[in-house]
Amino acid sequence: MKEPLHLFKIGGAVLEDYEELEETLAFFSNLPGRKLLVHGGGRRASRMGRQLGIEPRMHEGRRITDAATLEVVVMVYAGLENKRIVSGLQAMGCNAIGLSGADGNAILAEKRPVKDIDYGFVGDVKAVNTESLDALLNAGLTPVYCAITHDGKGQLLNTNADTIAAELAIALAGKYQANLYYCFEKPGVMENVNDPGSVIRYLDPELYAAYREQGAIAEGMIPKLDNAFRALKAGAASVQAGDRKALALGKATQLVWTTEFPE
Repeated sequence: MKEPLHLFKIGGAVLEDYEELEETLAFFSNLPGRKLLVHGGGRRASRMGRQLGIEPRMHEGRRITDAATLEVVVMVYAGLENKRIVSGLQAMGCNAIGLSGADGNAILAEKRPVKDIDYGFVGDVKAVNTESLDALLNAGLTPVYCAITHDGKGQLLNTNADTIAAELAIALAGKYQANLYYCFEKPGVMENVNDPGSVIRYLDPELYAAYREQGAIAEGMIPKLDNAFRALKAGAASVQAGDRKALALGKATQLVWTTEFPE
């Protein structure tokens, strides 16, 4: 029997709401056994960029990262947001260590090739250093990864935090029972984003495709769910998506491969 490992990704409005962030970190810190956390920080990065005269540019929910934007996201993700989360977890007795993908050569990426659009300094994950991760977990530490990777040649890259969470779950699924949680401000994936009661409790690839076609699932939720299904297919034991309360109560959206859903 593999040892459970909880991989928790937080982002969106959760990082902007200090009270909700504190409650979410408390929930995470109380998860039993080994765990790691991945975070974004795009909203604060966009706000900081605008203050510096750098207007954010997005394409299908993903940030286009030129050289100036890269400096902003590194400052925000690897600096302010990462250390804010680490200090919050330390206050709760969770011995967290804040990292980027460059630290310990944990997450190696390559600059995304230009096809229909040039994303700039955006990285696609090539490899995860499971030995480095395992050493941290075995030392009783809780890794907290921001959405910054590197190419092994001195270049930092902006990598989608949802992608990083999925890649870590995939890489560690060989040794651990990898349970992946996407925690954001909504109670789950919803048929109607304005109706909290419309949470889709179980979502399989066929339903996902149908909701995308209808436009019920769109924008930033698409890369999140694409990554979530990829992790599930590649060996993650479970994948759930929703806010802290829904995850705690077992009422968040659960990704599955079968249409024969539990009662």
